[in-house]
Order: sequence, then C-alpha cells, then structure tokens
Amino acid sequence: MSILNVIMLLGGVAMFLYGMSLMGDGLKKVAGNKLELILYRLSSNPLKGILLGTGVTAVIQSSSATSVMVVGFVNSAMMKLRQAIAVIMGAVIGTSITGWIICLSSVSGGSQALELLSTESLSAMTAIGAILLKHISKKRTMQHIADILMGFAVLMFGMKTMSGAVSVLHDDPGFISFLTSFTNPFLGILIGIVFTAILQSASASVGILQALSSTGLITFDIALPIILGIAIGASVPVLLSGMGSSRDGQRTALSYLVIETIRVVVFAVVFYGLNAFLHFSFMERVMNMFSIALLNTLFRITTVALLALFIPAIENLVVRLVPGNPADEERVRDMDRLEERFLAYPTLAVEQTRLTINKMAELTHLSMEKAMDLLDAYSERGLAEVRDLEGIVDRYEDKIGSYLMKLTGHEMTETQNRAVSQYLRAITDLERISDHALNIGERAQEMYEKKIVFSDKGAREMKNLTDAITEILNITFQCFLNDDADTAARVEPLEQVIDRICLKMKERHAARLQKGKCTISHGYVFNDLIADFERVSDHCSNIGIVIVDLMSNSLDVHELSDEMHTDRPNRYQEYYEEFQSKYLRRKDWETAEETV
Repeated sequence: MSILNVIMLLGGVAMFLYGMSLMGDGLKKVAGNKLELILYRLSSNPLKGILLGTGVTAVIQSSSATSVMVVGFVNSAMMKLRQAIAVIMGAVIGTSITGWIICLSSVSGGSQALELLSTESLSAMTAIGAILLKHISKKRTMQHIADILMGFAVLMFGMKTMSGAVSVLHDDPGFISFLTSFTNPFLGILIGIVFTAILQSASASVGILQALSSTGLITFDIALPIILGIAIGASVPVLLSGMGSSRDGQRTALSYLVIETIRVVVFAVVFYGLNAFLHFSFMERVMNMFSIALLNTLFRITTVALLALFIPAIENLVVRLVPGNPADEERVRDMDRLEERFLAYPTLAVEQTRLTINKMAELTHLSMEKAMDLLDAYSERGLAEVRDLEGIVDRYEDKIGSYLMKLTGHEMTETQNRAVSQYLRAITDLERISDHALNIGERAQEMYEKKIVFSDKGAREMKNLTDAITEILNITFQCFLNDDADTAARVEPLEQVIDRICLKMKERHAARLQKGKCTISHGYVFNDLIADFERVSDHCSNIGIVIVDLMSNSLDVHELSDEMHTDRPNRYQEYYEEFQSKYLRRKDWETAEETV
C-alpha cells in the first residue's frame, strides 16, 4: 500500500466522519428541541423507552449523542435511571441504521437507472441539491436541510474514497496476514474496542469495516469479533460525559458500558460455544457491505431484546457498581415529600412544599459555609462536597419548581397562590446562592493551585467582607426557616452595608494596583470573590423580601423593597447604623485609605 493510498484512506475517513457529523447536526437542528422533549416525556415504560431511543438515534445518527442527552436528563433528575437504561438500549439498536445508509455507496452497475443510484450519482445529486437550497432559500429550516444533504453527499464520497484506497490491499500478503489474525475472537474484539474508542463512533467504525469488505478479504469470522468490539468501544464518549455528573448521572453513563459488555459476553459465549460443537459452515463466508450491516443489526436487536427483560437487574448492578453516598441519599430524601397525590389537596401540597424548601435552604446554607471554609483551608475533598451540594440544590429547584407549576393548575385560595408565587422566587434565589458557593470554591482552588496570597490589607478587607456575608446568611436562613418577618427586616440594612463594603474594596484594590502593591492575576481573583459575595447578599435580600411578603398582602417586589427602607424608618436606620459600625468602622477604613 503506497503513501498515496494511505493519504486517500485517511482523507476518506475524515470526509466520512465530517459528513456523518454534518448530517446528524442538521437533523437535530431541523427537529429543534423536539427530540429532547420526546425523550423526556415519552419514556415512561421500557418498551416506549427502547422504541424512542431507536428512533431518535436513527435520526441523529449517533447512539453516543442520544446516551449523552439521557445522562443529562438523569443528572438533572428529569428522568429515572431505569427509564434511561431502556432509552440507551434503544440507542444501541438505532445506531445500526447508518450501516444501511452506507450500503447505498455500493450500488452501481449496468442499467441507466442503477447508474443514477450509484455512489457518484447520489453524491453529486445531493450536493447539487444542497448548494441550490443554500443559495435559493433563506429560511433557516431549508438551510438545515441543505446541511443534511451536504452531509450525506460528503459521507457517501468519503465512503467511496475509503473503498478505493483499500481496494489495492486485496493482494497484499501483509494485510492478509494481519486480517487473518482477527479470526482470534479476543484479538478481534480488542481491535474493535480500541479503534472505536479512538474514533468515538460505532457508526464510523462499522462504516470503515464495510469499506474494507470491498477487498473481498473480510470473512464472517473476521467481521463478527470486530463488530462485538465496536459495541463496547462506543461506550467511551458516554463514560466521558458522565464525569463530573451526579451519582445517578455517573450510573447512567456506566450503564451503557455494562449493557454493551453484557451483550458482547453473552453473545460471544453462546455463539462461539455452539460453533465449537457445530462448526458453522458460514464462518469462512466473504462479507460485503450488506451482510455486515445485516450482521450488525441482528446482533444488536437480538441481544437488546434479551436484555430488555433484565432492566431492573441491570439497574441494581449499576447502583452496586457506583454506590451512593449515604449523606447524599439522606439529603435528597426530603424531595419524596412532593407526592403527586397531594396536588388535589392544595393545603397539604403547600405545606409539603414549604418543608421541602426548608431542606433546600439548609443545604444551600451548608454549601456557602463549606465554600467559605475553603478560602482558609482548601482541600479537593471540600470542593467536591461543595460541587455535590450544588448539584443536589439544582435537583431540589427542578423538583420543587415542577411541583409548584403543577399545583398552579388547581384551585387555591389567594393566600396559597401568594405562597406558591413566593416559593417559586425563593427557590431561584436559593439555587443561585449555591451556584455562587461553587464559584467561591473554584476561586479557592485557583488561589491554592496558583499560590495566590492577598496582601495583609487585602486579606483583612476580605475577612471583614466574609464576616458580614456569614452574618447575612445566618440571619436570612434563620428568618426563612422560622417564618420570622421581624428578623427578615434586618437583612436589607445589612445588604446595603455589604454593597458599600464591596464598593470600597474595589476602590482600594484599584489604588493598590496603581501603586504596584498588587498584581493583575491577584486582582482577578480578588474582584471575582467580591462580585460573588455581593451577588450572594443580593439574593439574601430577595429571600428576606419573600419572608416579609408572605406575612403581608403585597405582591409588588419593588414597592415592598422601598417600604422596607421607609416603613418604621427608625428601626431600619437603627439596624443600618448597627451594621455600619460593625463592618464599616470609620477609623479602620480611613487608615486603610491612607496606607493603600
């Protein structure tokens, strides 16, 4: 095989992968968000899940993409692990469709009608159609359809290029010797795994195997183990997508590997066990594009049909392989309060929601405490806990938000309607506070890794700010958990003081930069922390307003905020002066300004 043939082969692979990607992206854009909604809403039982997974994967031409979407759904608590396993099984079947599309590239021969269906003709016609659509129509949908057609044309041309490049291998002794080694099932499976892990596409790997079949050297006993290995190798991109996910997200990603491994092991043991006794005559049969596509499809359908009976067992296995953290399981247990059956009884549903939000508030408060501790004593374990808490709080927001939206469809009293409205606002602020907690944890990680240490004055200012933030968090969550409007009245004055602290810190930091007493790299982290803390205090203010609002008849947030400044002015001023004297001591700040 000459250098030119190698270049042509690699070029064909590149065009094939690009064409498949372009076609899949175009199909997804034409469908918009409908595919995701279909997966989310219509996977209520295993059969539906398998059929949906098959259909969606057939459209987007990628089992990995479908499985990655499913990991995202499970990660955000929108889908159960058992539902996800069924959809993944469907994706395993759906990815075989690409092999049949590739078979079109082998159509050629005699009659004029067949010539029109040849690879060259199909590629040319679809490419012409794509270019015409691109230039004639300005509609976005037509542009996406043009991308689909062009992707198909590039895919077909890449397939033909690969077939042409490897055709010279028919009489190559070295290649023949290499291929015959694949008759060893273990080696063939290993090659299939490695090759697919590199390409990160089962469809592409099968397509290349189909291209090699044009040499006439691919027999059944060579093709089968490679196809088995391709199945396992396709799990690599899904496993990568599960990194950094929630516990159930990681379980979902791992379930793809478990499903594929079980399918391959069961099929290999049964097939090669029977062959040892029966000596199948078709083992030496030469394979072509159609027979490889058929073998791949039959392997996937039969094994998935068998495993579909054991979805609960696969779920239990994955849960055992990725054991849950007892603390995390305890933290999410309160979400079980939100029973669908309670929706018919708004009084009970509102009370259950209040108790669930209280748990969300406790976890949010804990995440901020853990994050601020990292600024003084950073640890990877501490950051991981903050990250886990942020994920759990996200799940609470999704669950509570969905529950409250369903509750709004039922008849409620004015008080209950107001409570639901304020709860929806509160969970948003709680979730945003947990987001900022993770931001603060990551700033601490950056400081630790880059060995960033603030100047003495900067450190004192930051300590003063974190003390104020700690107090506003304690006040906010105390009043929230106890429905204490009197305590909530202390939040807004402290938030105003924190705003002034942040402004003064930014001014003095700018002055230190000008005098060369602080570096730009230190400044980025310093300012980012100030911004995060300032936003946390803003969200605390919003939560304080929610508590006061729940005890009043006002629904106008801005009006209520103004009233908190003007109503009982002596008390507001009293609180403001208390916090100002505590965190904005004139002597300390004047000294700092003089010796910036």
